[in-house]
Amino acid sequence: CLCSWILFFSPVFHLRFPVRSVDMQRATDNITTRQGDTAIIKCYVDDKVSRVAWLNRSNIIFAGQDKWSLDPRVDLVTKGQLEYSLRIQKVDVYDEGSYTCSIQTKQQPKTSQVYLIVQVPANINKVSEDITVNEGSNVTLSCLASGRPEPVITWRLLNPLAEPLEGEEFLDIIGIMRNQAGRYECKASNDVATPDIKYVNVVVNYPPTIRKTQSSETPVGRMGMLQCEVTAVPTPEFEWYRDEKRLSNTQGINIQILGTTTVLVIANVTEEDYGNYTCVASNRLGVQNASLFLYRPGTGRDINGSACVSQSLWLLLASFACLFFKC
Repeated sequence: CLCSWILFFSPVFHLRFPVRSVDMQRATDNITTRQGDTAIIKCYVDDKVSRVAWLNRSNIIFAGQDKWSLDPRVDLVTKGQLEYSLRIQKVDVYDEGSYTCSIQTKQQPKTSQVYLIVQVPANINKVSEDITVNEGSNVTLSCLASGRPEPVITWRLLNPLAEPLEGEEFLDIIGIMRNQAGRYECKASNDVATPDIKYVNVVVNYPPTIRKTQSSETPVGRMGMLQCEVTAVPTPEFEWYRDEKRLSNTQGINIQILGTTTVLVIANVTEEDYGNYTCVASNRLGVQNASLFLYRPGTGRDINGSACVSQSLWLLLASFACLFFKC
């Protein structure tokens, strides 16, 4: 037998085992260590027995003090004739397995096994790239991780609530809405080390919605301002109309655009300036428009009302034509 052949080599020792080392009273003991750490599998001996060796998967590692393994990470830890422990530096997953400490007593050979378990911290090795989609689309985000034990994957949308989402390696979002845009967090954890975290940014495109308009009650000779606020992704383009005439920056009129807000400024209001104005917001997903009013004081119009959306056919056609020729 291989063990009997190995036991030829060593002087007389007796084997005893502390906690987390080879225990002659048990068939197998487990030691758990983390990838990259040093594992020490301990044996203690005295001078009452002979011939001691270490084996791994029936391969000889040490026979007495003679090293049979070519692995430079493996050596013996000895203190005089009392300790005969096996040390493995920079442990990796292929070191996992059964290690046998074998001795020869005056009566008979004895062996005991230690099973080395190697844990690997969770690591996300593939995650979805940042994406841009249209509202209503189906979206699948992926997050693939490795580790031992198998890591648990969780998702969160980092909005103010940041509540957990139902998904593991794959997060399915059916008919995504604009309020589901943002930064998604994927976390892989297996309690071996600090969880690994990656992020995916999701941009959701949607057509313009005019959420607020500001008409103006302005006396003749003063400056009038009409304001139109929009929500849209991507950022909309704006146009202003007076009746059916498109307005532009000319003497006395200034059109300002600040992100998703536009302001029409009339520097010196005259009687001819009073009336109905139309704000048009458009992006590649759609068009919306609203009516605003510049009027003389005392006519009693509500200047703080919500947007009044116009559906005039000529305006919609003109806006779509403008989008088409700019693309």
